[in-house]
Amino acid sequence: MSLKMKAKPRKTIPNPAGAINLSDPCWYLNRELTWLEFNRRVLHEAEDERTPLLERLKFIAIVSANLDEFFMKRISGLKQQVGAGLRELSLDGLTPLQQIQLCHSFIRIFVERKYNLFQQVLERLKEHGIIISAVKDLMPRERKILRNHFATNIYPLLTPQSIDPAHPFPFISNLSLNLLVTLNSAAGLDMQLARVKVPVGGGTIRFIAVPGKKCRFVRLEDLLMSNLDMLFPGMMVVRCDLFRVTRNANTETDEEEADDLLEMIESELKERRFAPIVRMEVAEGIPILQRGRLAAELNINENDDVFEVPGLLAMSDLFELSRLDYPHLRDPPHYPTVHPQLESERNIFHIIRDAGSILLQHPYESFSTSVERFLRDAASDPKVHGIKMTLYRTSIQGRIIEALLLAAQNGKQVAVVVELKARFDEATNIRLAEQMERAGIHVTYGVVGLKTHCKVIMIVRQDYNSLRRYVHIGTGNYHADTARIYSDIGLLSSSEALGNDVTELFNYLTTGFKPHRKYSCLLTAPFFLKRALLAKIERETALHREGGGGLIQFKINALEDGDIVKALYRASKAGVAINLIVRDTCRLRPGIAGLSETVRVVSIVGRFLEHSRLYYFRNGGAEEYFISSADAMKRNLEARVEVLCPVEAPGLALQLRSILDIHLQDRRSAWDMQPDGSYIQRIPAEADAAGGSHCQLIEHAEKRVEQYRKKIKKTCRLKR
Repeated sequence: MSLKMKAKPRKTIPNPAGAINLSDPCWYLNRELTWLEFNRRVLHEAEDERTPLLERLKFIAIVSANLDEFFMKRISGLKQQVGAGLRELSLDGLTPLQQIQLCHSFIRIFVERKYNLFQQVLERLKEHGIIISAVKDLMPRERKILRNHFATNIYPLLTPQSIDPAHPFPFISNLSLNLLVTLNSAAGLDMQLARVKVPVGGGTIRFIAVPGKKCRFVRLEDLLMSNLDMLFPGMMVVRCDLFRVTRNANTETDEEEADDLLEMIESELKERRFAPIVRMEVAEGIPILQRGRLAAELNINENDDVFEVPGLLAMSDLFELSRLDYPHLRDPPHYPTVHPQLESERNIFHIIRDAGSILLQHPYESFSTSVERFLRDAASDPKVHGIKMTLYRTSIQGRIIEALLLAAQNGKQVAVVVELKARFDEATNIRLAEQMERAGIHVTYGVVGLKTHCKVIMIVRQDYNSLRRYVHIGTGNYHADTARIYSDIGLLSSSEALGNDVTELFNYLTTGFKPHRKYSCLLTAPFFLKRALLAKIERETALHREGGGGLIQFKINALEDGDIVKALYRASKAGVAINLIVRDTCRLRPGIAGLSETVRVVSIVGRFLEHSRLYYFRNGGAEEYFISSADAMKRNLEARVEVLCPVEAPGLALQLRSILDIHLQDRRSAWDMQPDGSYIQRIPAEADAAGGSHCQLIEHAEKRVEQYRKKIKKTCRLKR
């Protein structure tokens, strides 16, 4: 197994001889290519022999889903710029067309590597009895049973469509799997074409178990192709070719001109269905005639936008197989601990009030017994008068919505700011908004022109002497499913200052009125957060010049904003030590003498998706820790409502320090970024070979529970 994965440098590493012009594109990496590099690291988890086999299959599915989204969002955006005649250069000096060409080149090589790896994993799975068979290789009895299954459960769902002068080329929906069937009649007439959509989804699975063989499967499209005589009786099937299209998902219109935001989003969803195609995938070996016909009918460039796939199309469907119940082929099960302070059956608001603030670490600590309990208890507590929260992504049938509906039913004042423009969750959020409004919840859609990305809940409760506000601020979505696989941080607090700030925030979100918003501890985007980050970087630089010891540490998903990168370069030139834990996109080049030699960039890729945002400044010894919903990206800092929340309690700051240190010292899941934008995975020492930062954080969560229980027992003994 190779632990070193280097992409070919896209440019020669610059040599900063003499004065450095920070506006020179050579100092910046490309956003799109660095994001693709992240997927190279994800794919490596599927290559790594230490990863259990079904988890390796899962990582192949993840990168496949990621590439689908990349084409829908990023490539489509670049194509829109090209179509509009825009030639504005990116921060790294590339035109939109050049970026598309570089991305396509990377992806073609990457896809071939992914499919070769898939074949290797399949061979290994065979050793454990997990096999994907071709229908033609099955026993006659098995084929007969599957044909009956096809006739009963699949055939009624199919709608074959002819392609001829009387039947125009049919509409091809986004990410659907399709058969292009070439036919000939028994009379030997001219060849005819037909399209059949493979009905994956809506309860129909892609991988169908062979009867009597627990873990032997056939692909749905293979079963369909083996029974085309039922669809085209009396016709001879000359050949079948699989194809799949990806459509542009960038269909947003101007909110300023919309009379009804809900209606506008619904209209955008309909437009997206018919949006231009940005990629067509075809099975390897498709004849030139069929390939050209498809490209012409779908109005795409055959040379640039058609990708021949050397195997299975739509590999995100491999999630189905990755969930097979083979414990020895999967990661050991992880059961989040109950936060030690929340183990008590006491009223949760009394617990928070006594503690002042409680730091939550997901998925190591349970989302259900913390955030969901916070809302659930608020819904039924007679002393709670009001609940306010933001919703960016959540599950439509989850306990979060249940709690909000129960609260409204119990007469609480409930207000929810729903972000209708959360990409790919728009339809879900529209349904949720309508459901909540019917229940009497006050639903608003945030500020015109800005996405509401902050994750905030405020509970207003009558305490013994006055109203008190209880707040949750998080780095991740209020989604129970992702809370088990995303690494996030949350803060429960009864701080009066924080309550005042969150009240101001909700007043802004529900009215859109901007003037005179005063915050004492929260830093909010788009008006204050970016300026504050830049000021804190400059302050750290100045303090370092005065007395040394400057230290900046960010743990974020992406570092894309050019102004932030330039400020970090200036700090590094002054000698400030900078540790950046960046999951994917990173424009900054670390380790360049005279420019960024004090900067270290680390990417953590492992069992959980790193999603928390944490900002630290040494500040001359008066250390500052912040958690946030915001990455260091232009869109987050200038076009979204975000919050940066200080964590000041010494005990909680120590927990954040531990998180940073564990990630920076990781020898299993950490990759060090090189000046040319490539990454090298760290080689673990023998003692570190078993687990990385995710394993350590699981262990730390369990130890916190043990230590807290011992502390409680000791306190009880002393009282007796």
